[in-house]
Amino acid sequence: MNEEKTIRLDRMRYTKNTLASGLALLSIIFNVFFFISIYESNVGSWYYNILIGASILYNLVFMLAAFLSSEGIKNYKIGYSYVMIVLGIIQVIRIFIYPMRAHTATVTIQDQAVTVMENRQFIFCVIWLLASAACLIVGAVVGMVRSRALKAHIATLDKAA
Repeated sequence: MNEEKTIRLDRMRYTKNTLASGLALLSIIFNVFFFISIYESNVGSWYYNILIGASILYNLVFMLAAFLSSEGIKNYKIGYSYVMIVLGIIQVIRIFIYPMRAHTATVTIQDQAVTVMENRQFIFCVIWLLASAACLIVGAVVGMVRSRALKAHIATLDKAA
């Protein structure tokens, strides 16, 4: 059994961390679903403010950072795990910034109060952001565990040499 573990750890030196990397890429896909869901609605002029510009800018930065993290974690670089955790936490915080505000806001269109974001759209936005955050955090944990295991294995090889 110990020999199998050693072989599995030794193989990690020559293979990529595709699980953690794939989870980071999946988080980008969930973020795109959120992006599409929130920006497809156009209720009055509520969406036309500085917050939407900041949200769009953050989405672009998020996708770039998540992609960079997926490439870094693929090579067992543990620092990218911390970036992924921070990105995951920010994804959860984002629920309370834009979707929550839009869900509780109403605008008047032709003398009728209309909810900016209906329940169905709000639920989908929350699901996409939580799925994105979960992928990032699980990917980060997988990346940390595998990076530390590989680092410890390489240290034992250096001692033996």
